[in-house]
Amino acid sequence: MTELWNWRIDGARPVEVYPALAEALGRVVMPLAVADPARLPAYAVVCDVWQAPGEFATVVDCYGVPEQLSEHASIAALARLLGRNCLVRDDTLDAGRHLLVAPDGTVRPVHFDVRDTDDGEVLSRHRLCTLGDPGCRGWSQCHRSQWAPDTVVPALAAA
Repeated sequence: MTELWNWRIDGARPVEVYPALAEALGRVVMPLAVADPARLPAYAVVCDVWQAPGEFATVVDCYGVPEQLSEHASIAALARLLGRNCLVRDDTLDAGRHLLVAPDGTVRPVHFDVRDTDDGEVLSRHRLCTLGDPGCRGWSQCHRSQWAPDTVVPALAAA
């Protein structure tokens, strides 16, 4: 168990997220606040879910996710179960670039303005990563990603 996942969800309440996470991961999900490491089942995943300001304000951290679980398939399943768009960081290391995972499993790169506050990162000004945006052309980090501008991958986890 070595993985740490950090996701954001558009408009979900934490109380809705925990059972959906358990179903999406096929594992027992223990909230971080009550997880006792000495009593955790071997197949449990510890998660913390909270509200932050800004867009995609529900933040999910999953700790100790088993390596055999696919992050993209898991977040696509969560998006489908909640009927909400979800975000996962992409591979550019650009704090404002994410992958938007729709409830139908479609994945596309997007950008946000990111502002650090005492309450964490605030995302705003959601927009697609597209060659029509000057910030996504030429030398940008977007072209170093497997998710190039204007990439749309349909139904990643339609199962």
